[in-house]
Amino acid sequence: MQVERGGWVRRFHAAPDRPVRLVLLPHAGGSASYFFPFSRDLSAAADVLSIQYPGRQDRLGEPCIDDATRLADALTEALLPWLDRPFVLFGHSLGATVAFEVARRLERDAGLVPRRLIVSGRRAPADVRDSGVHRRDDEGLLAELAEMSGTDSTVLTDPDLLDMILPVLRSDYRAAETYVYRPGPPLSCPILAMAADSDPRVSVEDVDRWRRYTTAGFELEVFPGGHFYLADERPGVVAAITRRLGEA
Repeated sequence: MQVERGGWVRRFHAAPDRPVRLVLLPHAGGSASYFFPFSRDLSAAADVLSIQYPGRQDRLGEPCIDDATRLADALTEALLPWLDRPFVLFGHSLGATVAFEVARRLERDAGLVPRRLIVSGRRAPADVRDSGVHRRDDEGLLAELAEMSGTDSTVLTDPDLLDMILPVLRSDYRAAETYVYRPGPPLSCPILAMAADSDPRVSVEDVDRWRRYTTAGFELEVFPGGHFYLADERPGVVAAITRRLGEA
């Protein structure tokens, strides 16, 4: 595994000869390692970069960034050295918002346009709501985790692990829920939006509204499952991404 200096990029299955780079951005409370199996499956088609936000795993000693726009600012700068070839951005949940903001900055400030933005399990930027999860007490945060089924149930009963993940989760939820879209030009790249048919927080109709944020093509793909459908539907998700990497 290659770890880029500065801590943002994990390259679990380096494939430097691939003609396209795929950048994977995790959900609230998530880490780069969530995408390890995706990196393995997609490395035949792309050089896969998994993003590690500060405040977790080997970046535990760094402060979390609890603002999505500041997170996008920092990540955009960290990604610039890697964008020497065509690239695709993928983000799930909070990662979708951050990927969108990174794409905006790259196009506006560096003239770099992704071949595609892939967003998953997230409302369109202007539709983001503050549900107040980040203001709940620890038990309220744990209840949200249990309902969303995004964490191994054994973690929820381990006090030491909870001490590590609860501050990260609260910070990430604050970033996700307090994000405010600033109007601007739509993206020049196509958008693929992925939704789950039984997501308790984000409906298919919510995800479909991403079509307003591009002047290029838009596609919507719907998978069975809840908010973390990616795990159970990985073969289908990998196939959908691989098709778009071929186009890139």
